[in-house]
Amino acid sequence: FNVTEEKFVLDTLAGCIEYKSLLDVVVDAFFVRDGRYCLISERNLYIVICYLATFQLEELGLQHFSRIVKSLDTAKMQKFLRFFFNALYLNTWIKDEWSQFYDSLYVKENWIDPLLRWQPKVQQLIEQLTDILSNRTTTVKSSTVTQPKEFNLTVPKPRAIPIPLPIPLLEKRPPVPPSTYKPPKEKKQLEEIKTKNRRKAEVSQQLFLIAVTKYLFIPFTGRMRQYKCIITLSQSASCSYQALLFTYLLVLVSYLCTDNIPIKLNAAAILREGALYQRKMEQELKRIENLLRGAGDPSEFLEWQKQMRGKDLEEQLAEIECRRLQGKLSHEEAVLAHQNVIQENKKKADLMREEKAELMHRYAEKRLQEQKEMRDLVEQVVEGHKNAKQAKIKLQKYKQRIVQEVCEENRELLRQALEEEEEKLRKRYELIQQIRAIESLPSIRHKFVDLTETGGHGLICEMSIVELRERLALLREAQKAAEEEKRDQIIHEKQAKEQLLLDKVDQISLFRAQLGRAAALQQEEKKRKSQSGERPMKDERILNLQKKIVEKTMERKKQAGLL
Repeated sequence: FNVTEEKFVLDTLAGCIEYKSLLDVVVDAFFVRDGRYCLISERNLYIVICYLATFQLEELGLQHFSRIVKSLDTAKMQKFLRFFFNALYLNTWIKDEWSQFYDSLYVKENWIDPLLRWQPKVQQLIEQLTDILSNRTTTVKSSTVTQPKEFNLTVPKPRAIPIPLPIPLLEKRPPVPPSTYKPPKEKKQLEEIKTKNRRKAEVSQQLFLIAVTKYLFIPFTGRMRQYKCIITLSQSASCSYQALLFTYLLVLVSYLCTDNIPIKLNAAAILREGALYQRKMEQELKRIENLLRGAGDPSEFLEWQKQMRGKDLEEQLAEIECRRLQGKLSHEEAVLAHQNVIQENKKKADLMREEKAELMHRYAEKRLQEQKEMRDLVEQVVEGHKNAKQAKIKLQKYKQRIVQEVCEENRELLRQALEEEEEKLRKRYELIQQIRAIESLPSIRHKFVDLTETGGHGLICEMSIVELRERLALLREAQKAAEEEKRDQIIHEKQAKEQLLLDKVDQISLFRAQLGRAAALQQEEKKRKSQSGERPMKDERILNLQKKIVEKTMERKKQAGLL
């Protein structure tokens, strides 16, 4: 689909789901009345057509709607549209059913009236579909009737009754040993060894960090001799080459971080932060190797880039301030315009009051004239009352005759209702008698079941209930053994993962300690730069906008005082 078609399909699907209750009323009634021989699998087709006709006909137009209808089965669409666009159905039960879900006035104005307005044009489309159906020629294919033949089956021999085998009893399982719920001794020994190794490593790392710090704060020309001393010290402190590079990078990466906030980490956060520090360490290693090979230092470019970004940020802040001041200026102008409108409305109100006073004066004169005419009419009516007795007697006789006719019709309707009720009671009584006769028949309720016999259906995989129970017991034992094996595997994997996380946490804590020191140094350097720097001047556009806002505010206050 392209973008338009995809949007149309998604909107149609969302509408069918949103108005499902309304569409189900029409489609269910169609299957009960005119669509008794239609397939249930075509229900969604009728739901979509009903939704397009009810909610999207104004947007699609009759041309696109007829194109969609003609692309489908002609007979089904002709039958459904004739049912749905029936004016009697729309005004009676469809309107009543939809009013149970939504307000009746809303249903009539937004759904029923548009459907009735489109009904003549849709009727022309129904007539076109009817003409297409009448001109269609149907060809009936002659098919040969299949003659059934009997199967040549061998008669099975009667089976001998098998002797039931004794049901084996399961052995009593030994209780769970108490050592299962106690931590193993090996874990405690490993933790003691780990603490001893950590203490040794801390002593060696402290000596090594002192040498590295001296190495960082000496000139570049004298660093090669100090570098050889660091290598010798690391070898004497039982440090490997990787530990040497790792500790050196800890000190260097500390200059790149800005804060050291203690955070409680979960497993995913520990692995993610460990990967981050590993990536930074690799980048710093690569940079050091490039420097040792003679590459240039990108610090000047980074400083220039930082200055340019600072300038861009100042320009963006100035632009934001200009927009804010422009919005404030437009607000002041809108207030002034509103005050002008209030003054114009006051003038119009004064004119309307004058016109109203003139109209009231004319109305009073008109009322006086009407009262005079009413007095004349009352005098004429008083004269006419003298001749009204005969007309009153005739009217009373006419009303009595109407009452007698209505009473006779009510008696006839009551008699017909009584006869129909008696007929219903008689049929109900006959039905109850038939049900009681059926219930009084005897029925066999008990049946003997042998658990060692098969069903006798002639299948290869047949088995008795006893054999089925034995096989289920074997399957349960195999399942329990697999669960035990899986549980052991999970425990081993969990222990390995915990060890990995502990190592990562130690590495992260080491990094954070060094990053905190670098952050403090960087913060002091920022304070020195901020104290030595000058405050930037404001933009001319901002100053001009502020002056305009002050002028508009003064004008608005003056206008408000006049009001």
